[in-house]
Amino acid sequence: MIVGAGFAGLCTLLRLRELGFSARVFERGGGVGGTWYWNRYPGARCDVESMEYSYQFSDELQQEWCWSERYAAQPEILRYLEHVTDRFDLRRDISFDTAVRAAVFDEAASRWEIETSGGDKVRARFCIFATGCLSSPVTPRFPGLESFTGETFHTGRWPHEPVDFRGKRVGVIGTGSSAVQSIPLIAEQAAQLFVFQRTPTYTIPAHNHPLDPAERDRIKADYAGLRKRAAQMPFGLDTRATERLALSSSEEERRAEYEERWSQGGLPFLSGFADLLTHREANDTAAEFVRAKIRELVRDPQLAKRLSPEQVLGCKRLCIDSGYYETFNRANVTLVDLRDAPIEAITPRGVRTRDAEY
Repeated sequence: MIVGAGFAGLCTLLRLRELGFSARVFERGGGVGGTWYWNRYPGARCDVESMEYSYQFSDELQQEWCWSERYAAQPEILRYLEHVTDRFDLRRDISFDTAVRAAVFDEAASRWEIETSGGDKVRARFCIFATGCLSSPVTPRFPGLESFTGETFHTGRWPHEPVDFRGKRVGVIGTGSSAVQSIPLIAEQAAQLFVFQRTPTYTIPAHNHPLDPAERDRIKADYAGLRKRAAQMPFGLDTRATERLALSSSEEERRAEYEERWSQGGLPFLSGFADLLTHREANDTAAEFVRAKIRELVRDPQLAKRLSPEQVLGCKRLCIDSGYYETFNRANVTLVDLRDAPIEAITPRGVRTRDAEY
């Protein structure tokens, strides 16, 4: 018995079949995809390069699928997982729109007893939870949330139909990864966008682009080599990790390395020096580089300061963006710093902080 039909659940089902097991997947959603089924907000995109963010159990699959962009967007990743599901005939062993309500281990029988949302009771020798860490969205318990008379959305439970923000006043609460991706696109539509920020976030430009067929073919010609290199790297990605130390390098050498990785974009920025995640002083050199970039990108010095994180770079998940900081130069975008005035309540008309109502 497997809970969840995302990347992990689908692969687990395939592997168990190969081992001779009978297996059943219970999936709460109406289709496969897991994270990529639920997260359909504007700009939803993977922050791992497409050629690596994919299965490697089948070289035939690796060779036949052609990713269109350096960083695939949600619709393409979902199409990929649907293709895998159909190519390996996995759908016949998946029950959709079915949540697991209880799973109790019977010590005497050495079996799991599983109860589903449909009232079915299933017994299984093994119970594998492929639910991941993003399966239960959290909505902050702001007083008055139910009183709001406008539309309310959560990035982790986005409608399957497009949402039109044209001409509207929009508030985005939070500046994590999904906000970093969605804010630039929402700002292009909204009449006015208020971004409620508690903790500024570090984000590195993605420099996303369509994948050149020749580059894609080059990677496919040595896919095994790419996977082998990635397995030896931090995070399991081919990030061009180095053994050089930031504190043993000159200021000019550090700046050159950071500039190169900033221009390349993406998560490899964290692998520029081997001591960035182990030594605070080394980390400070990279963090200050990013803050300097924010000061370059955001025209208002006070606004740039409010958008500049002070925490350790990489302590929270590093974000990857397409025009995030530049969006705050728009006349229709307002940053609300919750460190100065926390949110007190949601009102019928909007958001009330300690100082004002938006």
